[in-house]
Amino acid sequence: MNILVLRLSALGDVAMTIPAVYSVARAYPQHRFVVATSAFTARLFINPPLNVEVIGLSKEESRGAMGTIRMIGRLRKLSVDAVADLHNVMRSWIVSTYFRLQGKTVAMLDKHRTERRAILRNHAEAAVPFVQRYFDVFARLGLKATPQFTSLFPASLPPLPDNLPAKATEEWIGIAPFARYRSKTYDHEQMQKVVTMLAAMPRGRIFLFGARGAEEKLLQEWAEKRPNVFVVAGRLQLEEELALMAHLDVMISMDSANMHLASIVGTRVISIWGGTTPSCGFLGYFQRREDALMAGLPCQPCSIAGSDRCPLGHFRCTQSITPEAIVSHFKDTAI
Repeated sequence: MNILVLRLSALGDVAMTIPAVYSVARAYPQHRFVVATSAFTARLFINPPLNVEVIGLSKEESRGAMGTIRMIGRLRKLSVDAVADLHNVMRSWIVSTYFRLQGKTVAMLDKHRTERRAILRNHAEAAVPFVQRYFDVFARLGLKATPQFTSLFPASLPPLPDNLPAKATEEWIGIAPFARYRSKTYDHEQMQKVVTMLAAMPRGRIFLFGARGAEEKLLQEWAEKRPNVFVVAGRLQLEEELALMAHLDVMISMDSANMHLASIVGTRVISIWGGTTPSCGFLGYFQRREDALMAGLPCQPCSIAGSDRCPLGHFRCTQSITPEAIVSHFKDTAI
C-alpha cells in the first residue's frame, strides 16, 4: 500500500510529525510512505526509513488556489492508496478531497477544537498531545503503531559543521530566544542576563540560535567580548543546526520550532512558556514536563498557538520568570 502523508508547514509542526512517520513506517515495512511538505521542511527528514520518500513542494505548488491545483497535478501522478492528512487546513483538505473522490481512503488530523476551547476557558489539560494525534491519524488508516523514534541520528552523533570547535569537556548549551509571537517570547533583556550568567560558568560554551537579520544582529551584541558564546544565526544551514543541536547538553528555548528541532535529535530542552503552556499539547517529543518553565498565572494559557497581544495587557506570564530561575533550574537539574 502507498500512503500519501500531507503536512505542508510550518517548521516546528512538520518536525513533530517525524516521530510518528518514522515509527509507523518502521512498524509497516511492507508499505510505502510518501511525505509531501514544503521544500524547506523536507530537509528535516534525515535518515528516514527505507520505505519513506519525501517530496519537497515548491512555493508555486504551495501558495494560493493555483498552487493547490499544481500540487494536485503533481501528487495525482503517484500511485496513492490512502492519504494521511496531518495538517487539516484548506489546502490539504482540497488535496484530500480530490483523492477521496478517486475512491482512496483518507484519514485527517482531528484538531480537537472543543478541547481547545476548554483549555482556554477552564485552563484544562490537553487530553491528547499533538504528536500522539499524528499517530492517531495513521491508526485510523489501520496503521496503529507505538513510538519507536529516538532521534534523527539514532546510530551515532553526526559530524559537527566545519566552522565549529570540537567538543571537549565543556557543557554545550543552546539558547533559542525567539518565537513567532510576542506572547511566546521571553523578554530580550532578561534573556541576555541568562546568557551572561551561563557564559560565566567555567565550563560553559553557549550557542545562540535565531534567524538572519535583526535576530542575528541582536545575538551578536549579546556575544560581544564573550569568547565562549557563539552565534549560530546566519552561519549554519538547517541540517548543520540539527547536527549541532544533537551535540548540545541542553537547549533553552521558547515554545517554538527550535524546541521541536532539538527534541527530534534527542536533546533535552528547558522550555519557557508564556501565553501558551504545555497543556495546549505542544510540548516537545519526549521532553520532561518539569523542564517546562512558566509563571503559573491563572490567565495561562490565553492562546493555543500564540498571539502578539495579551488579553490583559501586561504580558506578566513571561515577565514573571526571572533569569535566576532559569539558570537555577539548569544547574539544579543537570543530567
